[in-house]
Amino acid sequence: MSSSSILQSEEQFLCSICLDVFTEPVTTSCGHNFCIACITKYWDSKDLCQCPLCKEKFYRQPELRVNTTLREVVENFKKMRDRGKDESPPKPGKVPCDVCTGTKLSAMKSCLVCLASYCETHLEPHQIAPAFKRHKLIDPVENLEDRICKKHDRLLEMFCRTDQTCVCQFCTEAEHKTHDTVPIEEECRERKAQLGKTEAEVQQIIQERMQKVKDIKLSVDLSKRDAEREIADSVQVFTTLVRSIEKSQAELIEVIEEKQKAVERQAEGIIKDLEQEITELKRRSTDLKQLSHTEDHLQLLQNYPLLVCTPPHTKDWSEINVHSDLCVGTVRKAVSQLEETLNKEMEKLPEVKLKRIQQYAVDVTLDPDTAHPKLILSEDGKQVRCGDTPQNLPDNPKRFNKYLFVLGQDGFSSGRFYYEVTVNGKTRWTLGVARESIDRKGSVSPSPEYGLWTVVLMDGNQYTACASPQVILSLREKPKKVGVFVDYEEGQVSFYNVEARSHIYSFTGCTFKDKLFPFFIPSNNDDGKNSAPLIISPVNHTG
Repeated sequence: MSSSSILQSEEQFLCSICLDVFTEPVTTSCGHNFCIACITKYWDSKDLCQCPLCKEKFYRQPELRVNTTLREVVENFKKMRDRGKDESPPKPGKVPCDVCTGTKLSAMKSCLVCLASYCETHLEPHQIAPAFKRHKLIDPVENLEDRICKKHDRLLEMFCRTDQTCVCQFCTEAEHKTHDTVPIEEECRERKAQLGKTEAEVQQIIQERMQKVKDIKLSVDLSKRDAEREIADSVQVFTTLVRSIEKSQAELIEVIEEKQKAVERQAEGIIKDLEQEITELKRRSTDLKQLSHTEDHLQLLQNYPLLVCTPPHTKDWSEINVHSDLCVGTVRKAVSQLEETLNKEMEKLPEVKLKRIQQYAVDVTLDPDTAHPKLILSEDGKQVRCGDTPQNLPDNPKRFNKYLFVLGQDGFSSGRFYYEVTVNGKTRWTLGVARESIDRKGSVSPSPEYGLWTVVLMDGNQYTACASPQVILSLREKPKKVGVFVDYEEGQVSFYNVEARSHIYSFTGCTFKDKLFPFFIPSNNDDGKNSAPLIISPVNHTG
């Protein structure tokens, strides 16, 4: 049924009150039809009972009965309308039936023999008639003519692996006769298997990327917490420094003021003595002046020795000064004390940082498959020393056979990790991390370019960071235990003197692409001087 005919029919079955298709229709005595619920509600809301359409009045509300004939007609109409909806033209992207005339229904299957697509009704012969049962049906597709060989007008049912193209049976007997051809179904099975493998690889990459996102988010969170702790530490240091400055300033002012008061007291005493001498000298000056003007010769001669020959009672003031530079050393001393306070506070920072990074401690065990044949590992894999002669060990791909190297068993490709090694009693050692792709059989230089980030002890007291160029380290104390910390995402490798709680050296701005493994060189025994082992030690988090 067309949409227009359905629309015309539907208008005949509309209730004039609810404007929808009748539900339980009733007919009034004037001949008009309504839903029983609609007309009852209409009359209940009115004082006067009348027909909503023709306005015929009823003196009392009629007793209504469902018009069963009309109800059956309405029900049949609803079914026909719903069927019309189901048999609507195919939606965009759907394949239409090639047999339907007028409104084309959606195809259920396409036949590769008939090269046509069929709806459910027109598909029945293929499901019933024996002549059609041998036809190959597939899910509906468009452009079936594209599945026909343009040259031989035959179905493309073979695949030429040589030319990587679909061909018909005649093609395999002509121009593709010597080529590698297989049924198209077989090639599809192999391609699907490959697609499955590729999809699995893509899923693996997706999982790796998702894990990387998680790792980056975790690194950001860790970095944020570290930044907050760094801020708190710096606030503490500078608060202490400010207090120390304020205290030093107050003490300095007090010292300067006290010294100034002492200067003033000294000056007052000197001035008092000088004023007394001045008074005495003025008196003598007056006596001398009077004596020089006297006409009494006897008096002049008698007093002359007393006034001239006897020197006045005065001090030698030439060496006496009031010093104005009494505070010169005070400021310098205060600044020196302030600098000492600052240095003490700054020395606390590596200790605080070391405590913080110890939370990233990992359990490191030596990998015997990587150890040079001369290296002797303990049974628990926590100690390594150099023997006198090489052991008879299999030369597997992981083993170092040119240098006295050994790696930890577990590598790290993200995050942070930390471990500690006891080096007490050794005169030579090398510690750090190595990338997984380091050359195990050839020559290697101890530098980041060769995948090594290490610190070295040579000759008992010469410490070197193997950077490019190498950095000679000046350490206050000889480390007995060395801590190694790695931040993969930040590109940082740091070394610490654990017992002194001090920083030794850091490689920064590194770019890591491989896994990183803990790296150890115990070095040769040196006639017993360097026979002590390197010992991987448990981390004391409360240190």
